[in-house]
Amino acid sequence: MANKILPYNPDLKILARELRKNGTLSEILLWNQLKRKKFGFEFHRQVPIKNFIVDFYSHELMLAIEVDGSSHDSENQLILDEKRQQEIEQLGVRFIRIDDLEVKTNLDGVIQYISAQIDEYYK
Repeated sequence: MANKILPYNPDLKILARELRKNGTLSEILLWNQLKRKKFGFEFHRQVPIKNFIVDFYSHELMLAIEVDGSSHDSENQLILDEKRQQEIEQLGVRFIRIDDLEVKTNLDGVIQYISAQIDEYYK
């Protein structure tokens, strides 16, 4: 199956490149697992979709993985995150949200969770 090309704001390409250069510790730890095709699928980092940038994205699966740190804890940010996710999901993209602290303290558990989600959605 050919990868579906999703609409994105080309102005975000420069910001996405900067975000790839300056990832958080949790993003780097998770990326070190995802880039090895640990799940049998290719992922990319900091991918523009519509007017947003997702942390990790698999074109094959149409799956976004977001690592949420403490900046996502406020009520206002939770509402914005939900709206953003719904807008992207309208394109057929599924989301997995992972807590930043969980990546740092339980990476093996995070990998098992992602694997189970991929199995549930796609196999």
